[in-house]
Amino acid sequence: MAAVAAAGFLPPALALVAMTTTGALSTRWAAVALTLGAIAGALSAAIAASAIERRAARIESLADALQAHRQPPHVLPDDGDSIGKAERLLLQAADTVIGEIGALTEQRDELGAILRSMTEAVVVTSARGEVVLLNGQARKTFALGAETNYQGRDFVELCRDPRLQEFVARSMGSRGSQDAEITAAEVIIQNPTPRYLSVSATPVRRASGAMAWLFVFHDITQLKTYETIRADFIANLTHEIRTPLAALYGYAETLSKGVEDKEAERRFLGIIERQARRLARLVDDLLSLSDLERGLTPLKLEDIEPRRVLEEAGELMREQATRGGVMLNLACSDEVGAMRADRDRMHQVMLNLIDNAIKYTPRGGKVTLEARRGGQDGSQCVEIVVSDTGEGIPAADVPRLTERFYRVDRARSRELGGTGLGLAIVKHIVQLHRGTLRIDSKIGEGTSVAVSIPTSIK
Repeated sequence: MAAVAAAGFLPPALALVAMTTTGALSTRWAAVALTLGAIAGALSAAIAASAIERRAARIESLADALQAHRQPPHVLPDDGDSIGKAERLLLQAADTVIGEIGALTEQRDELGAILRSMTEAVVVTSARGEVVLLNGQARKTFALGAETNYQGRDFVELCRDPRLQEFVARSMGSRGSQDAEITAAEVIIQNPTPRYLSVSATPVRRASGAMAWLFVFHDITQLKTYETIRADFIANLTHEIRTPLAALYGYAETLSKGVEDKEAERRFLGIIERQARRLARLVDDLLSLSDLERGLTPLKLEDIEPRRVLEEAGELMREQATRGGVMLNLACSDEVGAMRADRDRMHQVMLNLIDNAIKYTPRGGKVTLEARRGGQDGSQCVEIVVSDTGEGIPAADVPRLTERFYRVDRARSRELGGTGLGLAIVKHIVQLHRGTLRIDSKIGEGTSVAVSIPTSIK
């Protein structure tokens, strides 16, 4: 028993009892003391093992939480020994790591939202040209699958246009940023028309220290289109103004030198007056079209009767039709109902359409004004149609009739006094009313222009 106590297998109190009673107690009491000591030792070892298992379980749950990027469980570690202190430090470090992961995740989501909302195509590649990241606009620009993973693919394989491929290869072969404007006809498969791209390539260094390339592609096709429209507009406007100005200058100069023939003098003055009126109409139409395009023409909506609009416009244009030998007919039922529109603007639409119809209808021809119910159920809109029995318009020219200064027969149009802006004004007024404009024409049969105006505008 003394040997057992000395070896440390018994608690001090029992060991003392065992040592003091070894020689005094009987063998039976010695066995009892030894058994109690063994039981006490086993209980002490079991308690210690259970505490270690609990700590091990806490550490395992902490490791699982870190691996799953979750907040670790908040427990109170035992500070009574070095293991408890280490466990507390580990929990603090875990909280710090989880906080940094959360911040990085938030930054990643913000970056993803920015990339998704960008109108520019953004592609990041490795130094060898392998795709690291691309946004949704890049997938659209290069006609790539919305769900396909292109990470690790060679970027040159994805941009099929040879001019873009050349730019990418040249950029990666340089050491600095590159910028260029490229006309790429094969970038967007769904739209094979030429597209103008402003492209830039910038070298960046990744967190690992490796080099990467940031490519940004901005579609400037619309900007180029606007520049072309502006240039064409200035050229057309200059041409339109030059003709009457030349006539005004020439005849005014002739009159200033004196004309003995009174008949010639009156004719010259009549030409000057007509050309001056033409310039005035051109200026008025330009101002009206400018206001319409910039949205500076508010509509004064009211319920108006289509028949009244047609009757009033027809009366104003009847004298012109009579001079041209054209019959002007009205075909409108009283049951058409009212439409929600601006009365003055609708008069402007009708006068432009009737004026065109009369001008391009030969003597003995007919112009018909008609109003009827339109829409799928016959009650959603009112359709006003101006049709003539003129020469008709080639099918290739019909889609361009509403362009500014566009004319099928330029010489005849100027001879008739047109400004080339009438249908452009009509188109914008109809669009302001949330309506539609349709032009149908056949060579030798005439032209029909239909304007659909909703019965109510929300």
